[in-house]
Amino acid sequence: MDILKTFSLFVVTALTEIIGCYLPWLWLKQGKPVWLLLPAAASLAAFAWLLTLHPYAAGRTYAAYGGVYIGVALLWLWMTDAIRPTLTDWVGATVCMLGAAIIILGARHA
Repeated sequence: MDILKTFSLFVVTALTEIIGCYLPWLWLKQGKPVWLLLPAAASLAAFAWLLTLHPYAAGRTYAAYGGVYIGVALLWLWMTDAIRPTLTDWVGATVCMLGAAIIILGARHA
């Protein structure tokens, strides 16, 4: 699996997890309808399934995914919550993404 496909799969995986957690948050914190738990459950099921599509061992996938998740979560913060991430948010996400890249690239050569 090439790097762009792997990264894209990580991004989609992160979005399904964030959506699966955001919908219950809306219900619990903002009084939105309880039926939001149904698409939330479907999204989290998709998240678990997407993790199985990654070509690496589970632990390595989870470790690399964590770095990508942080970047996607900051974009979610900006686009959904209308809160612009700070410079330190972006620096931290960059460090995490570099760590994820090292893990993924290292796995390709192992």
